[in-house]
Amino acid sequence: MVAGYALDSLLGDPRRWHPVAGFGRAAGALERRVYRPDRAAGTTFTALAVGVPVLVGVAATVATRRRPVGRAVLMAAATWTVLGGRTLRHEAKMMGRALRGGDLPAARRRLGHLCGRDPSTLDEPELARATVESVAENTSDAVVAPLLWGAVAGLPGLLGYRAANTLDAMVGHRSPRYARFGTPSARLDDLLNLAPSRLTGLLTIAVAPAAHGDRGRAWRVWLRDRNDHPSPNAGQCEAAMAGVLGVRLGGRNVYFGR
Repeated sequence: MVAGYALDSLLGDPRRWHPVAGFGRAAGALERRVYRPDRAAGTTFTALAVGVPVLVGVAATVATRRRPVGRAVLMAAATWTVLGGRTLRHEAKMMGRALRGGDLPAARRRLGHLCGRDPSTLDEPELARATVESVAENTSDAVVAPLLWGAVAGLPGLLGYRAANTLDAMVGHRSPRYARFGTPSARLDDLLNLAPSRLTGLLTIAVAPAAHGDRGRAWRVWLRDRNDHPSPNAGQCEAAMAGVLGVRLGGRNVYFGR
């Protein structure tokens, strides 16, 4: 896992033939076959789309139980595949560059690389807020949570978590199409992120001095505000980040017309 983390830090996501993108295409094809606007169909979709990667991970684990080098290579490759730390850092820097340069159209175009929020009416402070919130939450989703589940459950944990998190990004929206179908995927992602999001909040507070932040203030803000969010997990990360940076986060957001 350390080797996989190092690969992500050095190289970032593969530009072509990314396995997660391939999984997304396969999940999209499955969705088209099983979709109905109800939770039963959504449960079937989630069980199949997450269950297959988990079973692949189990099979690979069993196949390499007497091949430690082979297993190490698989773990490193899987860890590199499911992490997104370098890409997240790059997108935040690009957004910062656009905002500092006063290029509002470029910043609005860039926001889609970080989150699904509608950027068309956002001004510079709101774009900055969206970026900080997305970096805070995705530090859990793209770094802490995969590493935690990989440490707990090896290859099945790495692959299963990334599958569930990808499904949440695809169908876990309160749009007319996914209001019921996407609920099982969204709830599974919430469940898998309960521990990682809280760990991310604590880690953010712990490293506050690296961003010239006040660790004591971050702790107080996290304790006070972490549950004041519609998501059971996002507030854990965002409250800690707000406390570290001394900024106000949260507010009215527009996703897919809502």
